[in-house]
Amino acid sequence: MVRRAGILMPITSLPSEYGVGTLGQAAYDFVDFLEKAGQSCWQILPIGPTGYGDSPYQSYSSFAGNPYMIDLDLLAEDGLLDEEDYADEDWGEDPAKVDYGLLYNKRFAVLRKAADRLAAKAPKDYLEFLNAEKDWLHDYAFFMAVKTDLKGKPWRSWPQELQDKNPEAMMKTRGKLFDDIAFWARVQYLFFRQYKALKKYANEKGIKIIGDLPIYVASDSIDAWSFRDQFQLDEKGSPKAVAGCPPDAFSADGQLWGNPLYDWEKMKKDDYKWWTSRIEHQMRFYDILRLDHFRGFSTYYAIPAKDTTAKNGVWHRGPGIEFFKTIEKKLGKLELIAEDLGDLSPDVFELLDQTGYPGMKVLEFAFDGEGSDYLPHNYGKNCVVYAGTHDNDTVLGWLKSASASVRKKAVDYFHMDTKEGWNWGMIRGAYASTAELAIVQAQDIIGLGSEGRINTPATASGNWTWRCEDGALTDAMAERLLKLAKLYNRNAPERKKTEQK
Repeated sequence: MVRRAGILMPITSLPSEYGVGTLGQAAYDFVDFLEKAGQSCWQILPIGPTGYGDSPYQSYSSFAGNPYMIDLDLLAEDGLLDEEDYADEDWGEDPAKVDYGLLYNKRFAVLRKAADRLAAKAPKDYLEFLNAEKDWLHDYAFFMAVKTDLKGKPWRSWPQELQDKNPEAMMKTRGKLFDDIAFWARVQYLFFRQYKALKKYANEKGIKIIGDLPIYVASDSIDAWSFRDQFQLDEKGSPKAVAGCPPDAFSADGQLWGNPLYDWEKMKKDDYKWWTSRIEHQMRFYDILRLDHFRGFSTYYAIPAKDTTAKNGVWHRGPGIEFFKTIEKKLGKLELIAEDLGDLSPDVFELLDQTGYPGMKVLEFAFDGEGSDYLPHNYGKNCVVYAGTHDNDTVLGWLKSASASVRKKAVDYFHMDTKEGWNWGMIRGAYASTAELAIVQAQDIIGLGSEGRINTPATASGNWTWRCEDGALTDAMAERLLKLAKLYNRNAPERKKTEQK
């Protein structure tokens, strides 16, 4: 692998006049910034439609795209909206925060206007899309139409015949909700069309998109509803046990995620068909895929479904290396990253070695104690280094809250000074490491404190809202990153051009 560098920037965090980052001009501008800065990768968070809590790791679907990311200006350019349909709406007062409640109440009315106009003059590729995506799209559109009709109720609170997908009840409901079902399918076409164009632009600029695959699906999701036999559910469709992780540095009670657990033995019998389809679909969106909670493929934590904390969970064996061999046999060699963070047991390290996937190193974890594996002098090459991830504070926020001894270790280790800026000292440290790929958060380039934090694990509110303000990423910052990329041989696109001469 060639030494590379990239930036972590969620699509929803991009600048926008309309309440949330989208697949529009700001996304193209960010790709241009990446190119100017000598970057090779753009890492984003999961792009599925979010449910209660707005977490991208709790999506209604493993296959659908987030309607909030559809750019309204691009729809206007396509003749599907008039500027007056959306430009004068109140999309929130704070350009640095996403107001998800406001989006939920206003965005879909605007998208419905675009969807109606799409139906009136549907392009040829719309019908092709409906046919190509039929294996998941029909269930998704039906699910969202029913959920909307029932005021957002989770599927386990639907009429029993719809929970069980009774054919007669499904047919009757399709007739009743025909227009709404068509709306949700059209919205997905709009998302896919815009995303495909953006990815093409990024790839032509030499930028690979790193996606993020949550290991689990949401309890209230099309996946759990449509593929009940793939999960550890009782006869009523309720989880027997749920996912999470035990008490750790983030939470004394552990983290109770609440996701249904997979029936790995059942999945093994059909050669992991659902998983194969899921990963194959994701690789249409991304060039590189980060596997969230990699340890769950080795051993997973099962918490009694009725518990209110994660303290009483039990570890069970996961599918192991056989799973990854099956995926590779079916899909070929994929570029995957293993999220191997947390308190890991030897079996997880063994599985990581067996797969050969690069694991993750986080600089913010390196200075609490002695001899940490996260210290750069302990790295090999086959890893991805982060100053911090979306689950960490920004560099400046972390250093401000860290103990005096931790802060001194970090400052001494990287020879940081206030003139350079501690955030840039950490970026330099990541670039100088032996890791083949170095990723930094956009907030650390800008130099934000804790106000730029994206997520605080084990908290239920206030997350996923950070937005980059227009103009915050400057040409001077791009030049500074480019200088570091050249200095530490991470300017892969330029090196390729040189080799072609």
